[in-house]
Amino acid sequence: MIKNWPFLLLSALVLAVLISLGNWQVARLAEKADYIASIDARLAAAPAVVPAHPDAVTDQFRAVAVQGSFTGPEVRVLVSTRDYGAGYRIIQAFETEGRRLLVDRGYVRSSDKDTPRPAGRATVEGNLHWPEERDSYTPENDIAGNTWYARDVPALAQALDTEEVLIVTRVETPQPEALLPLPLDTSTIPNNHLEYIITWYGLAAVWVLMTAYFLQRRNAKAKP
Repeated sequence: MIKNWPFLLLSALVLAVLISLGNWQVARLAEKADYIASIDARLAAAPAVVPAHPDAVTDQFRAVAVQGSFTGPEVRVLVSTRDYGAGYRIIQAFETEGRRLLVDRGYVRSSDKDTPRPAGRATVEGNLHWPEERDSYTPENDIAGNTWYARDVPALAQALDTEEVLIVTRVETPQPEALLPLPLDTSTIPNNHLEYIITWYGLAAVWVLMTAYFLQRRNAKAKP
């Protein structure tokens, strides 16, 4: 038995690592569930007025309602949806109570990108959002062709002369035809921790079985 101690010690260390990784994923699963639940609560809250100086961290996903008028040109942001395929998000300036804000009005099919959208008075209910959609692989926006590849709030605000505040529409009244709101939800937030839990604990179980099998084989060979 003494000759098995080095192997048993190594096996115990490996098992401890696998179990600790599984335990860590259990904790991460609980944290992610709480995080998603907090976002869902903010998204579904009763809409309030837009803060005078909204913060991109503390006011992210805040439910708001505004009344005013759409004005000026629109920006088209290329997007692909699971249910409707490729199309564009329509983003436009919205004047309300002396302020100019950005509003993501929703999705239009590629074939409807040049269809005029009604301007004028409207009521918009939605959520504040500062998306982080640009990375090293994102193409530069085609400003001349009005095809953007990311909702970059500072760049959009500069282009449309608004505050750096974006409202993603849940409900627009009156609702324009051929314009489908794409409200925020938590479906795109990855939560694969349960899979990782199964993986690490599964590997731990397999390691125990392999260790037992190895010891059994080794002891069998050692018998005269």
